[in-house]
Amino acid sequence: MKYVDLNCDLGESFGNWKCGMDEEVLPCISSANVACGFHASDPLVMRETVKRAAANGVSIGAHPGYPDLVGFGRRKMDVKPEELKSMVIYQIGALRAFCEAAHVPLAHVKPHGAMYNTAGKDMKLATAIAEGIYEVDPNLILLGLDGSLLIEAAKKTGLAYAREVFADRAYNDDGSLVPRGLPGAVIEDTAVALSRVISMVKLGCVKSINGKHVEVHPDSICLHGDGRKAVDFSREIHEELLRENVTIAPLKEVIKWTQ
Repeated sequence: MKYVDLNCDLGESFGNWKCGMDEEVLPCISSANVACGFHASDPLVMRETVKRAAANGVSIGAHPGYPDLVGFGRRKMDVKPEELKSMVIYQIGALRAFCEAAHVPLAHVKPHGAMYNTAGKDMKLATAIAEGIYEVDPNLILLGLDGSLLIEAAKKTGLAYAREVFADRAYNDDGSLVPRGLPGAVIEDTAVALSRVISMVKLGCVKSINGKHVEVHPDSICLHGDGRKAVDFSREIHEELLRENVTIAPLKEVIKWTQ
């Protein structure tokens, strides 16, 4: 029996600006990464997103990013490890308060955008993130790109970790994600996304943008809630996994079977 988590980045609206299709996606996923106010979201959006996730039985995680609302947290920032650790602690604390108010647990942490990508290749930054999480709560799970330094930092720090793969993003030959600004970086064909997901989950590999077979170890599959095909992707990937006898479960349950 195969087990996998389906996660989505949610709660990324801000004030009157709406981002994503959270309500439509929530019934199809098992974990929600909720923006914490730095790259997106605001206190009201955070509170409502936590409540909606809880109502759908979806496990909740913090989704900290760089303080960059204009760039949606996707622009690199030159930050010191101690500064990054403090950013992570601050944002986890904010979302954790909303979880406590809603009487639901905070289960994991997944860095966002440029923070996720830069820490995946910089051990000092990856360690700062892992240590920040551990200092808040050593029982939280760090969700990071499979094969990245975020996973190594979690192991080094003593955190539980979950390895993430992407349904709607292209891969480089080394297993990193193709930068969003490049052609073919974002996959919008549902059939292609479905085929790639099943290959990753059942065969443990995905084809890179150059045609190379890249080995992957998927504990969790990311679906982007702000994509044009977010609802279709989430619904059809959910149904296809069930047809393939794959059990969809939150991270806490999945890592019992995969690690």
